[in-house]
Amino acid sequence: VTLVMKSRWPRGRDWFAVALLGILFFFAFSVLFNLAYSYTTAARGALTLSTMPLITMLVAAAIGVETITARKTLGVLIAMAGVSVALMLGLSAAPVGAWRGELVMLAATFCISLYNAWSRPFIARSDPLAFLTGGMGAAVLCLLTWALLIHGFDAAAHFRVSQWLAVAYLGVVGGAGAFILWVFALSRTSPTKTAVTITVNPVFASIVGALAIGEGVGLNLIAGLAAVAV
Repeated sequence: VTLVMKSRWPRGRDWFAVALLGILFFFAFSVLFNLAYSYTTAARGALTLSTMPLITMLVAAAIGVETITARKTLGVLIAMAGVSVALMLGLSAAPVGAWRGELVMLAATFCISLYNAWSRPFIARSDPLAFLTGGMGAAVLCLLTWALLIHGFDAAAHFRVSQWLAVAYLGVVGGAGAFILWVFALSRTSPTKTAVTITVNPVFASIVGALAIGEGVGLNLIAGLAAVAV
């Protein structure tokens, strides 16, 4: 798509920064994200990830990308509170050592917060699509190396058609499609305003879970969605 659109590629030393940002997000974040869920539950992991707007706001302020305002802080905290309310029923059931997963998820959240804060000037000097392609391309090489080292492709030898279709959906829609929209958002608004939309994710995931596999919708989910919308 980037080639067909004749997007403007990064130039000179920007390539190095674009590659590092891509590795930070699409490699480091992805590996830590998946590792976190081997220790903790979906609800607790999602709640930890929902701190991303707050961490992004603090990181962006620390490096001088944007300023902290009372209104922005209040908005972030209300949205995070909404996620907490929506997921509260799944927070009590914690496996032994769940804190390890939450600590790993916090590290993953810090990776994506740095990406959010540092990306905008490089996106502006090239093009959102080309920036994303360059970053994801560098990360793919790291992911391929990591997968080979841990024999990650062994399971794929036994995949059925339905599993390959799921992988294709996650890669094209949940991966490339979602990240194209994310980078376009970063190019047009502040890191914090982009990051705060992540609080919609666990709430919508709960709704999809209810519709698709009958997980049930409670008052906590409705109240959480309302707080995120506010």
